[in-house]
Amino acid sequence: MSPHITAYALLAVCVGALFPVQSAANALLGNGVGGPVAATLVSFVSGLVVLLCFNTLLFRQWPSLSDLAGQPLPLIWIGGTIGAIFLSANVFMAPRLGSAATLGFVMAGQLVSALVIDRFGLFAFPVRDLSAGRISGVALVLIGALLVRLT
Repeated sequence: MSPHITAYALLAVCVGALFPVQSAANALLGNGVGGPVAATLVSFVSGLVVLLCFNTLLFRQWPSLSDLAGQPLPLIWIGGTIGAIFLSANVFMAPRLGSAATLGFVMAGQLVSALVIDRFGLFAFPVRDLSAGRISGVALVLIGALLVRLT
């Protein structure tokens, strides 16, 4: 693996480590604010504030209205909608399944979806064929999640 790929992989692992912390914190928040959807709303508002600050101070990536108008409407809505469903569901599931099992099952679902995206080249991604190794890797993640939950 090239040094860049190694650095990106390490960054992905570090960012991934934040997910169970987010789920646990939002589950606790949900207990105090009326449930998982209310906690997700608070989380999205705080995330919006952080993104506005980061973008204003560091990135300055403001889309123009004409650029936004030129995008398909579903593309504008899908990310936020999926994010709201994803976060709300995880806030609901984490205290019921446990942090490790929730993360394992979520990762298995993410990998299945990613294999479909890769296999068919959805969202303008390059087509990547399925292989025994790729399918086995996803199966192992699912088996790992089951073992974490059931033992």
